[in-house]
Amino acid sequence: MSSRPWIIAETNWKNVQATRYEAAVLPWGATEAHNWHLPYATDSLQNDAIAAEAGRIAWEAGAKVAILPNMPFGVQTGQLDIPFCINMNPSTQLMVLEDVISSLEGVGVMKFVILNGHGGNDFRQMLRELQAKHPKMFLSTVSWFNAVKGDDIFNLVGDHADERETSLMLHFHPHLVLPKDEWGPGTDNRWKLKAINEKWAWAQRAWTKATNDTGSGDPQHSTAEKGKRYFEALGAKIASYLIELAAADISDLYEQPK
Repeated sequence: MSSRPWIIAETNWKNVQATRYEAAVLPWGATEAHNWHLPYATDSLQNDAIAAEAGRIAWEAGAKVAILPNMPFGVQTGQLDIPFCINMNPSTQLMVLEDVISSLEGVGVMKFVILNGHGGNDFRQMLRELQAKHPKMFLSTVSWFNAVKGDDIFNLVGDHADERETSLMLHFHPHLVLPKDEWGPGTDNRWKLKAINEKWAWAQRAWTKATNDTGSGDPQHSTAEKGKRYFEALGAKIASYLIELAAADISDLYEQPK
């Protein structure tokens, strides 16, 4: 047996043929600058680790989940002036999802989860369209950074290369994190538009104007120990959804009045 049969990239046809997988998870990250100190692959490295841990917990609880390889390119339309922030437009993501979902449906894997690890990705409208085309499947998305906020772990929660992401990377891959004296402060430049600052209007940020070091959130209090605690909380929380989903009858998902 593969040591991690829930990781499709690591397993083999002999194991797959003998297993009735109940749900598939597609981690979807990005390739982008993360302040001065974190690697471009931060979103994808985090996704790989969180998905694998949630898959492990779910598998050991009896849920036959399949973790697919992470998609490394996300929506970067506000960062096109930053080298190697590779953009994949939402329309392209929709086409990729159509192919992945059709492939799963063709072999009877009818429950699908996107594990989103990048704030620029938003799959909800895509899944509305795809759900209508694949009515027998159950399509859902989870953004790990919303699953567990980490307010009880971190001093300062931002939204990009912040204390959460820096702590996770110090736990996962400390050799890829620059020394602390090279971390940027992650200070945001506020909009001049009051409605957007009050968050009842929205517009995409022009990243090199909205930030000063490509970070959004102060990483100064980050530690590997905080990253470990946060990782464990994320794995357990996301696994709880996978376990519940694997056992669910997708033809009967709504409570009825008594």
